[in-house]
Amino acid sequence: MAEESTTETLRLLVVSRESAVLRPLYSIPESNSWQIETAASAWDATERVQSGPTPHLLLLDLPRGDGDSLHILRWLRRLRPDLPVIVTCSPEDAGKKKEATRLGAQEVLIRPFGEAELETAIRRHLVLPGNERSDVVSEDIEQLGPDTFFVSASPITQRLRAQAELLAEADVPVLILGESGSGKDTVARLIHKLSVRSGFKFLKVNCADMPGELLETELFGNERNSSHPAILTQGKLEYAEKGTIFLDEIAEMPLGLQARLMQILQDGTFLRPGSGRTTRVDVHLLAATSANIDRALAEKRLRDDLYYRLSAFTVHVPPVRQRKEEITILLQHLMHKLSRHYGLPPREFSPAVLAACRDYAWPDNVKELETFVKRYLLTGDKGITLDGEMNQADGMDVQASGWKGVATPVGAHGAQEEQSRPKSLKSLIDSVKCEAEKNAIGTALQKTGWNRKAAARLLQVSYRTLLYKIDQYQMSAESALAGLRHEAKRNGRAS
Repeated sequence: MAEESTTETLRLLVVSRESAVLRPLYSIPESNSWQIETAASAWDATERVQSGPTPHLLLLDLPRGDGDSLHILRWLRRLRPDLPVIVTCSPEDAGKKKEATRLGAQEVLIRPFGEAELETAIRRHLVLPGNERSDVVSEDIEQLGPDTFFVSASPITQRLRAQAELLAEADVPVLILGESGSGKDTVARLIHKLSVRSGFKFLKVNCADMPGELLETELFGNERNSSHPAILTQGKLEYAEKGTIFLDEIAEMPLGLQARLMQILQDGTFLRPGSGRTTRVDVHLLAATSANIDRALAEKRLRDDLYYRLSAFTVHVPPVRQRKEEITILLQHLMHKLSRHYGLPPREFSPAVLAACRDYAWPDNVKELETFVKRYLLTGDKGITLDGEMNQADGMDVQASGWKGVATPVGAHGAQEEQSRPKSLKSLIDSVKCEAEKNAIGTALQKTGWNRKAAARLLQVSYRTLLYKIDQYQMSAESALAGLRHEAKRNGRAS
């Protein structure tokens, strides 16, 4: 009796008129410890959530051809943003899957589905008593999609959200600036969500991920007239009609495509490759870059007219180190998200770990933070120590795993101890290898006048690999030149 009194009953609210939806729930073994309640309509469920005991999970069954019930998700996102919702629908309504996800559903199941599939979905999203996020965290986090969220727990991000809301209402082109991994994509999705275009598509194109010809087809489509009838391929500009298109790393777009992009900004039209016909599009254009704007303009990698057209409305996304108040919230939210994804119980961060994380600069921003949380979830304190040295007991290697942050969230004292501690032979070899690689990249960039495509050909590596290495070593034209000068002076003294 004592155990039963201390264990909170899990409440599942099912919105359905069909007994066939309820029947599999009672077949799940744990259903005898679940309190399954039913609501006849979406609005009845809303009243239950507002007035009665809050359920731990809501199962929304859409009647065939009924899309109005999805509007409950908007209200639930305001009333209970942390309430997981699973939507079930018929195959005829499978097209509503994206809309349901955009409105806040964690998962959409298409009938018919088996008992095991339904049970797995419930277990995946059911927040167990005692593992819920605190009210402070849920109020500061705005869910934009299944894996995307915006945190506004510091004054700087609260101002950023207010700015995004104004730009969403204005429906103007926006340039989003910020370091790699700082959340430019998230801000773009936030602007889309707050705009009148939120009911239409949000499409992202990374201009640094593909060569010019492929990027042209990706954006503008193609029309091949070699066959009859001609084969027409639409680009993402047309797929995003009335919605939003987000062009990441705009400074990596070839200048010819930048000129065509200017035409869209001026009159909303473009010429499809392979066709002489003018195509009109209505899209909200958002662009972003992590490059140094002044350098990109000076090196003619970004057209002046395109920059001035975009920069009339500019958003600066602050790096994680400038919003330390949010680090604890980010850690806890990422821990719960990843624990649900991997089906593992979330780990608690000790005060010492939280303090070390707040002191760390996180050069790769949220991406690095998520990698750290994933490792901490899987290994706990075995995989990290606070004196700046990786614990090798778990057999994992820092360089091999590509993780830079586990060994580095330390204070100044820990860093000094690390410098004075003798290094292993492997770490010395790795450091020499990285230094040689960095110098080779710097030399190639210097020879090509910082033309990265030419440098990639000179080094016989792919352009994408070179961009990754430049970002990994945080290289710039000035730093590379300074490094070469230092090396030349050192060689001169040696001779």
